[in-house]
Amino acid sequence: MLKSFFVFVAIVGQLNASAQKDSVVKVPYNSDFKFKEGIYLTFDQVKNNSPLPKTRIITSLDAEDSRFYEVVLDEKNISFYDDLGMKRDVPVKRIWGYSRNGILYLRMNDTYNRITYIGSICHFTATITVYQPSYYDPYYYNSNYYYRNWNAPSQTSSSQMKQFIMDFETGKILDYEEDNLELLLMRDPALHDEYAALSKKKKEQMKFFYIRKFNERNPLMVPN
Repeated sequence: MLKSFFVFVAIVGQLNASAQKDSVVKVPYNSDFKFKEGIYLTFDQVKNNSPLPKTRIITSLDAEDSRFYEVVLDEKNISFYDDLGMKRDVPVKRIWGYSRNGILYLRMNDTYNRITYIGSICHFTATITVYQPSYYDPYYYNSNYYYRNWNAPSQTSSSQMKQFIMDFETGKILDYEEDNLELLLMRDPALHDEYAALSKKKKEQMKFFYIRKFNERNPLMVPN
């Protein structure tokens, strides 16, 4: 396990170093910007807009197949050729996500979720699995007798849609809550103080407004 981790780090380091050889020109992000097509092994590759191209991935599928990502990322590992032409393997559970048609999809809880709003602070929704303890009668009644229900579950699970924000500087993902937003706004002291002065109700109502305001004042710069 430890060995595979260091191999993964070495692979990513090699790919990132290769991507940074050329001079990088950054432009302000806007809705017309499209991230390069491919699989992003790490968030650093997202920031550098330097994914693993589909043409390097070892698969029987054609790179233009509409099912490409669904099939390739449904496996335990992905195999690809690095810059030196060496075959590499990376566990799918360790990759950050991918870009299709210029749109980013983030891996979270074994699902891939579109990042619908991108900026210095991003916003998206994801399906998560919530586990809750079950409250049940461990016995069931059958005419004259109570029987022990040995197979009764101890917890139940359900899928829920939840909102998140992501700091594009660090890649850190946080719940879409007032305290977390206030923390990210600290990079713009004047805006942070303005938001912090609001009532709790206003903070809740104006979260997305202040995300937009922060992004307008602090535009995300991305490699072209």
